Amino acid sequence: MSDVLAEINELHTYFYTEEGVVKSVNGVSFRVHEGQTVAIVGESGCGKSVTALSLMGLVEEPSGRLAGGEIWFDGRDLAKASRKELERLRGNELSMIFQEPMSALNPVLTIGEQLTEPLIEHLHLSKKEALKRAEELVTRVGIPRAKEILKSYPHELSGGMLQRVMIAMAVSCSPKLLIADEPTTALDVTIQAQILDLLLTMKAETGMAILLITHDLGVVAETADYVVVMYAGKVVEQGTALSLFQNPKHPYTKGLLNSRPVLGHRKKRLYSIPGQVPNPLQLGQGCHFSDRCEQCLDICREKQPELKAYDGEHLAACWLYEEEEELVPNARIG
Repeated sequence: MSDVLAEINELHTYFYTEEGVVKSVNGVSFRVHEGQTVAIVGESGCGKSVTALSLMGLVEEPSGRLAGGEIWFDGRDLAKASRKELERLRGNELSMIFQEPMSALNPVLTIGEQLTEPLIEHLHLSKKEALKRAEELVTRVGIPRAKEILKSYPHELSGGMLQRVMIAMAVSCSPKLLIADEPTTALDVTIQAQILDLLLTMKAETGMAILLITHDLGVVAETADYVVVMYAGKVVEQGTALSLFQNPKHPYTKGLLNSRPVLGHRKKRLYSIPGQVPNPLQLGQGCHFSDRCEQCLDICREKQPELKAYDGEHLAACWLYEEEEELVPNARIG
């Protein structure tokens, strides 16, 4: 495996509210290697996007803050980086495609103005050079009439076109790591496939790594090398995509996989995980999934299981496997 590009160690990101402390990310650890696609999956509210925002240094203070842990990127701990250091990295070596392109783009600036900004700021191009480069980027992501598009405002473009603009902006400075937060949400199936193909093509051309945040396991199966499953702010399972799909261990992961529609089984009722993601202000001492788990043990409600490795790099946090003889005590994460 290639060198580690990004490594998150015991990351804690909390939000301090009038009702109490929301532990959105509570002890998360994983790695992203150079040229690798890592997918973070889980239901809404599990901490996926907050993990990505923490990596980008975009958690809004003072209510939100990093309460502990390390965020290593290309040899630097971003958890201790200054604001200026983070601004030099963002949009340059570290870039992000946000979940809602319509709200992520500035409605009062043209597409051209927004695309040229990182090129001028990070690559020090002149305005003329930046416009030429922006036109090339728009064409590269499959949007025709590039010159007209650069003069357009976000509200004049469709959702699929806006997502392509976001991708063009994110890869404009050839980042080492691209974070894609639900890049196909609210797009029709045909456009989703085109966006995924575009991301994979960009990856192959530039060698960048991708951190993909999604709840769509179909997208994960098609794109990811490694998968991190999150639930209620914690990692409950992680491993290679092949290992996780062929041999899921945590009941939550099994529930997610069983919830997928399967071709040829239209008459079969689609499985749904019972219950809801717990209120982050009311998390107990035990496994956070215990109230929804059909295999819950007494200890599950009393004590939080540790993330341990089984079968090499396949890790799971579940009391069901605590007694297995094949436990690997010191396997590395990622």
